[in-house]
Amino acid sequence: MTASTTDLQHASASGGPRPGAPGTLSELFFQALRNYDKPVAMMYKAGGEWRSISHRVFGERVRHTVFGLQALGVKRGARVALLSENRPEWAITDFACLTMGAVDVPIYPTLPADKIAYILRDSQSEVLFVSSAEQAAKIVEIRSEVPALKCVVSFDVPIPAGADRSLADVEAAGRGAETADSIARYEAEAAQIEPGDLATIIYTSGTTGEPKGTMLSHDNLFSNVQASSTCVPIGTDDISLSFLPLSHSFERMAGHYLMYANGVTVAFAESMDLLVKNFAEIRPTIMTAVPRVYEKIYARVLENALAGSAIKKRIFFWARDVGDQVADITLAGDTPGAALGIKAKIADRLVFSKLRARVGGRLRLFVSGGAPLAPEINKFFYTAGLTILEGYGLTETSPVISVNTPDHFRIGTVGRPIPGVEVRIAPDGEILTRGPHVMQGYYNKPEATAEVIDSEQWFYTGDIGRLEEGFLRITDRKKDIIVTAGGKNIAPQPIENAVKGSKYVTQAVMIGDRRRFPILLVVPNFEQLERWAKIKNLIWTDRRQLLALDTTRAKMDKEVFGVLQHLARYEMPKKIVLLEQDFSIETGELTPKLSVKRRVVDERYRNLIDAQYADDRE
Repeated sequence: MTASTTDLQHASASGGPRPGAPGTLSELFFQALRNYDKPVAMMYKAGGEWRSISHRVFGERVRHTVFGLQALGVKRGARVALLSENRPEWAITDFACLTMGAVDVPIYPTLPADKIAYILRDSQSEVLFVSSAEQAAKIVEIRSEVPALKCVVSFDVPIPAGADRSLADVEAAGRGAETADSIARYEAEAAQIEPGDLATIIYTSGTTGEPKGTMLSHDNLFSNVQASSTCVPIGTDDISLSFLPLSHSFERMAGHYLMYANGVTVAFAESMDLLVKNFAEIRPTIMTAVPRVYEKIYARVLENALAGSAIKKRIFFWARDVGDQVADITLAGDTPGAALGIKAKIADRLVFSKLRARVGGRLRLFVSGGAPLAPEINKFFYTAGLTILEGYGLTETSPVISVNTPDHFRIGTVGRPIPGVEVRIAPDGEILTRGPHVMQGYYNKPEATAEVIDSEQWFYTGDIGRLEEGFLRITDRKKDIIVTAGGKNIAPQPIENAVKGSKYVTQAVMIGDRRRFPILLVVPNFEQLERWAKIKNLIWTDRRQLLALDTTRAKMDKEVFGVLQHLARYEMPKKIVLLEQDFSIETGELTPKLSVKRRVVDERYRNLIDAQYADDRE
C-alpha cells in the first residue's frame, strides 16, 4: 500500500448512511418469498419455448435441495462449488447453500479443467454441481486431483459421465424427507445465520497472477443489495434478461440478488450468440451488461448506417448530431427549444427508435459495470432514450462502490458512492474505499489480504481516479500505468477505448512500460476489414497476407491515429502492430469476464513487440 489514511488528500466522499441494519442473504430469500407471490419469478427456454417458475415453486425447490444436500452429508460451513452457465438451477442451488449455511464457490463454465481443479482444491469443495455433459467431462480429467470432492451433481438428465447423480435426484430425496417438523427446523436454522458468516468464495479472474478466493460474508452482499436498491429504480413490473455469468460478482449481485429482492422477473438468456433473438422474445425493461455488449450494439448500428445509401448515411449522422445537442442541453438541466425538439422527434423516428427496437423496445435502464464504458457510446445510447447507469466496483467490494442514478447522472463518471460506502483518493491517485461492502479477505492468503486492506479497514482498489463534485471518475488501473524509459506516465485504458471505437478494431492493447515509446497491438475487426478490402479490389488468400498489404496498413493507421490526435506526443503510439487472431479465454489472453490479461499478451507477443524496438533509435 502506498499511503496511510493520515496521508490521504482531503478529497473524499460518502454515499450517506447505510440503509437498514446488517442482514443475511438467507433473510433476503425468505423476505422475497413473503413479499412476492408472482406466477413468473423466473423464465428459461426449453424445447424451443419459454417456460416459467413461480416464487412458490422456486421456494419449494430450494428447500428440497437443502434437504437433499443434508442427506448427502453437507453441513453448515461446507464448500459447495457451482460450474454452470446461467439457468434457474444455478439460482436454486445458490439459495439452497445460503439458507443452509453452506459456502458456495461459483466457477466460470468457460474455464479449462486445470483451472477448475485449482479452485476445487484451494476451496476444499465437497460437492460440485455441473450444468451439462461438457462440464462433467472436465471433471473426469481432474477427479483424481481433488480428493476432497465427494459428489458431482448434474443439472442435466440423463446423468452424464463424470457426474454421480442429478439435481432431480437430490430434490426428490429432499422432497421425500420433508415433514412439517423438518420445514420448521430448516427455517429456524436459516434464521440463525449471522450477517458476518461467510456466504461465498469468489475466485478473481486472475489478470495479474493466480486466482485468489475472495471471501464475502452474507452482509457484504446483503448491504450491497440494500444500498443498490435505493439507487436503481426497479420493481415487480420489471423483467430482466440475464446473460452475464453468475459466476461473476457483478451479475450475481445486480442481476440475481438485486432483482430477486425487488420482485423483478429474471429471464435467463440462451447464450450470447442468441442475445438479440432473446431481446425480441423477452422484451426486457432492465438489464446488466458489460461495455463490450454496448460496443457491439453501437458498432452494428454504425455499420448498418455506413452500408446504406448516401442519403441514409446523411440521415444517420444528422440524427446523431441532433441527439448530441439534445443530450448536452438535457444533461445540463435545461430543456431543448421548440425547433430542436421537432428535429429530435424526427431523428428519433428515423434512427433512434430502431435501436430501441433492437433491444426489445421496452428497456428503461441498462446498468453497466466490469470495465470502463466509452463516454461517446454512453451518450449515443442516452440520445436514443436508453439510459446506461455506469457503475464501479470489484469482486472484493461485493461489488458496487458507486453508480450513476437517474437523478444523479454524469456521463464519463461511475457515479456517486452508494449509501454506506466511503471513498477516498490517495496522494498517488489510488481509489480507497471502506464500508460493509469490503470483503473479509482472500481465502488462505493473509499476506495478500494485508496488502490491500489496512489497519483502518480501507481497501486499496488498485484503480486510479478522482472525485468531481461527488462523482467518481476512473482514469486507469494503477498496475496498468505505463512508465516509459523517459519517465513519462501514460494511462493506456482511455487510449485503447478510443481506438476500439472504430468499427475496424476489435481489440487494442498498449505496450511501452520501461520502453522508449509506446506501441499499440491491434486486432482488426476482420469482418469489416475484409469487406472494405473487397471493395478496394485487394487480393489476398489469408489474414496474414491481408495485413501485410501496404494499403491495408495505411487504412488501419488512418483508423487508429485518426482518433488519437488529442494525445500528447509522448502518449501517441509510435507503431501499430496488427494481429491475425483475436484474444480469447482459451488461449489465456482474456479473463472469463473478457478483460485483457496484459502480462499474458505481453509475453505471448514478446518477439513481435521486441522487434518493434530493435531497429528504432529514437
